[in-house]
Amino acid sequence: MIIRVFAIFIFTLLILFSSPVYSLDTSSKTLEKYTKKISNKFTRTYCNTTKFGISYEGALAFAIGETNKEFKNNKLNSLIDYSLLKNSIVNDLENNCQVYDFEISNLENLKFN
Repeated sequence: MIIRVFAIFIFTLLILFSSPVYSLDTSSKTLEKYTKKISNKFTRTYCNTTKFGISYEGALAFAIGETNKEFKNNKLNSLIDYSLLKNSIVNDLENNCQVYDFEISNLENLKFN
């Protein structure tokens, strides 16, 4: 009888104090929002820098540096599709800044470690 009570007590403690382990669950919606956030940051930085009179090359280098600095330590970086990110940035530049001659190849240095 004492063994049964002790076994039930131990079993109850194991159930109550076990911590569940969850896998990294990242939805496509989360990745999409994160990609859009990066794109918006780059676009705002690039547009504001060019409006201050800095050359396009300088604005590009500054926007890439600022974007890399802000997003370099996020856990979602390994899941980003960079081709979609670059296309999103180019589309945002066309729609928000009226920059129509921006090439995707300019964004080769936009990588997050």
